[in-house]
Amino acid sequence: MNALRRPTYFILAALLEGPLHGYGIIKRVEDLADGELRLRAGTLYAALDRLADQGLVIADHEEVVSGRLRRYYRLTPEGGATLAAEATQLRQAADVVLCAGRPATVPAGTA
Repeated sequence: MNALRRPTYFILAALLEGPLHGYGIIKRVEDLADGELRLRAGTLYAALDRLADQGLVIADHEEVVSGRLRRYYRLTPEGGATLAAEATQLRQAADVVLCAGRPATVPAGTA
């Protein structure tokens, strides 16, 4: 599996707690990324279409609010597994980086 692009990772992560509509995803991504990632609507919907084609998200339901249609999206089991695998890879990469910054230890009595 190729690494997920940062926006894709955060879009999938935004859907972990349940279905969200587009604006809800945009706000959740911004919160998860501590304000360092802001998606535009066009970027989000293109990504959602791509993720749906890949079977990672699915349209869950729709509702009309103030005369406008809101479509809610949710993770598929495959989307959840893809997100979990990516999180594991990121965690392992972070461990390597953190370990590389530590001084080597010499067992007692061998120096």
